[in-house]
Amino acid sequence: MSKPVKVAIVGSTGYGGVELIRLLHGHPYVEITSVISSSSAGEPIANGFPHLSEIITEDLDGIDIDLIRSKADVVFTATPHGVSAELAPRFLQAGMKVIDLSGDFRLKSLETYEQWYKRKPPIKEYVDQAVYGLADVFPHEVAGQDFISNPGCYPTAALLGLIPLLQAGWVDPSSIIIDAKSGISGAGRGLSQLVHYSEINENFLAYKVNQHQHTPEIEQILSRIAEQEVVATFTTHLVPMTRGILCTSYAQLKESRRDEDLLGLYQGFYAGRKFIRLRPVGKWPATKEVRGSNYCDIGFSVDERTGRVTVISVIDNLVKGAAGQAIQNLNLMMGWDEALGLNFVPVYP
Repeated sequence: MSKPVKVAIVGSTGYGGVELIRLLHGHPYVEITSVISSSSAGEPIANGFPHLSEIITEDLDGIDIDLIRSKADVVFTATPHGVSAELAPRFLQAGMKVIDLSGDFRLKSLETYEQWYKRKPPIKEYVDQAVYGLADVFPHEVAGQDFISNPGCYPTAALLGLIPLLQAGWVDPSSIIIDAKSGISGAGRGLSQLVHYSEINENFLAYKVNQHQHTPEIEQILSRIAEQEVVATFTTHLVPMTRGILCTSYAQLKESRRDEDLLGLYQGFYAGRKFIRLRPVGKWPATKEVRGSNYCDIGFSVDERTGRVTVISVIDNLVKGAAGQAIQNLNLMMGWDEALGLNFVPVYP
């Protein structure tokens, strides 16, 4: 490759944006040419993130479409919901490629978006244009596209665990229950009582019960795979740790299966997928085993007594659930090896 692709990161002072900087800094084909923050424009990023002082030496840019376009070819929008709905179309109109890490373009139904996100939906033309970038399941759909909607962190973990079973028709789609736990970085860097140290330390709690905005995203993709409407029970919990998601998903098997059958199914489905790691029969993954990496580790167990299957999938919510998968999508978009810039071992312990 003769020269690197120039990228901009909008929302550079959030956890997702900071993780993009960390990962893209080591990408062999990428140059970060603009880091943007509407709240901290004109300031050094080291004011809030001293660990980046030698990586990003120029002050943060503000939102100036023409300036950003003059510096970059691809833009990552790691912004709160509602902001990308306004910015992404403008970047696309300016001729840039966009990878959006917000939830603004994931849901194809504008009515569903308005119901769950409690805000005006984005412009339908751009919702229709956005390709859902679940990179390990839809890599060929991402390749060569200009506009990718990066999946949410919970949906990534839940869908990667469940899709092979639904694709094969081995489970009853109406029986799916997803019990998900996340570290508190998933709530972002903003302050709230929910993530206050004295509130979350030595505590474990459910939140947004039957109301989490990732519910329709999960159901949309499960319905697509099952080729019928799927409605799932999805419950989220906060765990007093910084990073990680563990999803324990349950479904009723249509006929008797063994653990070995499931292992063979998943091995076939994810053959060649570099970031899916399957546990052997009788072993289950833990969040620490994927910390700081782009891996999704999956284990499963058939309960012969109830006829149900339990699937356990773990990811780092800031990497596989956000910045890492976004870079994987960049690689697919540009026709590169999807593992470029992502070949690192999880941080342990």
